[in-house]
Amino acid sequence: MAGIDFRTLRDEVSIYTVLKLLGFVPVPGHAGGDGQVRGPCPIHAPKREGSRSFSANLKRNAYRCFHCASSGNQLDLWAAATGQPLYQAAIELCAKLNRPVPWLPRRPTDRKKSAPAS
Repeated sequence: MAGIDFRTLRDEVSIYTVLKLLGFVPVPGHAGGDGQVRGPCPIHAPKREGSRSFSANLKRNAYRCFHCASSGNQLDLWAAATGQPLYQAAIELCAKLNRPVPWLPRRPTDRKKSAPAS
């Protein structure tokens, strides 16, 4: 299985982009003046209108839900919200954004030494 360059993907896709894909709508009055947005958690989808349990720092590309305790970066958020392992979620996120997956360069395969039969 080929590896994904998660660092490159995190550098190129912001948490703002992921929140937008998830349909996140911040609670009025908590929308980014200090780089922080709050609102309902896109992972556990609270029933209470106006919930502010979810917080995302747009400058640091980090999030935390104070209700379900989920936290991490933008790739972790996409994986948690879509219920997928990180590898699969990264591939799906790239497809949704119509961008190539940043694959890691393949390592040279170990070549079997072909010693002459004695």
